[in-house]
Amino acid sequence: MGTILAAPPMDDGFTACITNLCTALTGVAFMSTNVADFGGKCNSNALLRIVSTIGGTPTATVNLEGSFDNTNFYNIWYSLPASPDTWVNTALTITTAVTGLYVLRRVGGLPWRYVRLNVSADTNVTLTSDVASFA
Repeated sequence: MGTILAAPPMDDGFTACITNLCTALTGVAFMSTNVADFGGKCNSNALLRIVSTIGGTPTATVNLEGSFDNTNFYNIWYSLPASPDTWVNTALTITTAVTGLYVLRRVGGLPWRYVRLNVSADTNVTLTSDVASFA
């Protein structure tokens, strides 16, 4: 597990940074392979992509977690691109092979600087995930 920089320099206001959270993650993992560090400059949105491949009878429970100190993590708010004004912070249940996109935003008064995946249950699901910050 490593903490990797995800915050763009934002000199031009349009720069984005893409960071890998995990590649071919299987089984229960308290956290994704990497934790994305958005730094102090990034106060806007992020886009998370989770790609799942399946086998057998699949099911996985994934929480999108954030932290302000890289120690205390909690579920963060996200929305689907198809419904950008509907925010939830509940666990994802993955039962099919899919590429899911999730918009992460600091809403509800909960700040976050760090982002990770917390896979609390996994049967026959392999996950690959990236997060991109954007101004």
